[in-house]
Amino acid sequence: MKIVVLDGYTENPGDLSWAGLEALGDVTIYDRTSYTESPLIAQRIGDAEVVVLNKTPISRATLDQCPGVKLIAVLATGYNVVDCAAAREKGVAVVNVPTYGTASVSQFSIAMLLEICHHIGHHDQSVHAGNWAHNADWCYWDYPLIELEGKTMGIIGFGRIGQAEGRIAKALGMNVIAYDLYPSDSGKSIAEYVPLDELYARADVISLHCNLTAENTGMICRDSIAKMKDGAILLNNARGQLLNEQDVADALNSGKLAAAGLDVVSTEPIRDDNPLLTAKNCLITPHISWAPKESRQRILDTTIENIKAYQAGKPVHVVNG
Repeated sequence: MKIVVLDGYTENPGDLSWAGLEALGDVTIYDRTSYTESPLIAQRIGDAEVVVLNKTPISRATLDQCPGVKLIAVLATGYNVVDCAAAREKGVAVVNVPTYGTASVSQFSIAMLLEICHHIGHHDQSVHAGNWAHNADWCYWDYPLIELEGKTMGIIGFGRIGQAEGRIAKALGMNVIAYDLYPSDSGKSIAEYVPLDELYARADVISLHCNLTAENTGMICRDSIAKMKDGAILLNNARGQLLNEQDVADALNSGKLAAAGLDVVSTEPIRDDNPLLTAKNCLITPHISWAPKESRQRILDTTIENIKAYQAGKPVHVVNG
C-alpha cells in the first residue's frame, strides 16, 4: 500500500519517528508541498492509496486526478482543508485526530492571557537592556498590570479544550461562563451556560474554542464586538476565520478591545498586509498551541491507528461518513 505524507515537517521536524507509519506500507514523506491549490499536490499523490496531510488542501480537482486515493488522514482535528463532500462522493474516507492537545491548547490560551496581563516578555527584555539597573526606583512597570481573580471568563465552544481552560480559569479565581450549542453535565460542573449575547455582555475575557462552520465564520465582528464590555480581552487559538480581522484590528486601535491574544489567523502563514500586525496590544504567535512534542506524538500515534483501522476494513474517526 502506497502512503504519501504531503506536509510532514510541522508534525515531525525531526524529534519524532516515522517508523510506525513506515511499517504500514510504501511511504513517501514530503516536508511541505503547497498551502494553496497547486498541480504539485496531485503530482505528489500520484497513485497513492493513503494521503496524510496537515494543511495541504485537497480539492475536488485534485481528487479527480488521483483516483487511487481511498483514505485521507488529517494530522489534526480540523479538516476544513479537505473537500469532504467530494471525497464522500468518490468513496474516499476522511479521518482526523479527534483529541490530542486538550492540555496543550488550553494551557497556551491561558499563557497568552497571562502575558497580556503582565507583559512578562517585555519586562524581561527591559531588564536585560539595563533599564532596571539604572532605574530610580526599586521596581517599575511599563504597562498596566491586571489581576484576574474575580473577573469573568467567557468561553465560546465548551468541549474538551474549552472545559480544560475553564478549570484553569477557575483555579485562578475567575468566574466562568460558557456558550455551546450542546451543553453537557461536565460543562455545567465548571461553568454557567449563557446565551451568546449575554456572554458578550458579561465577560471580561472572551476565549474561542469552537469548530469553524459556515455559520460562525467571522462571528467576532463589528456587531458582536459592540455587545462586549469596553476593554474586554479577546483570545483565539481555535480558528482564525472566526474573526473578521479588520473589525478586530479597528476595535483594538480604538480601545474598545483592550488586547487580543491570537495563535491563529485567517490565512497561514500570516500575510504581510494582515491588519492585526499593526493593531495595538495584539499578541500574535505562529499557530503553536498544538505543537508540544507530547501532543504531536499523540497525533502521530492516532494517525497510525486510523490507517491500521482502514487496512482492517473498520475505519474509525471518519468525518465524512
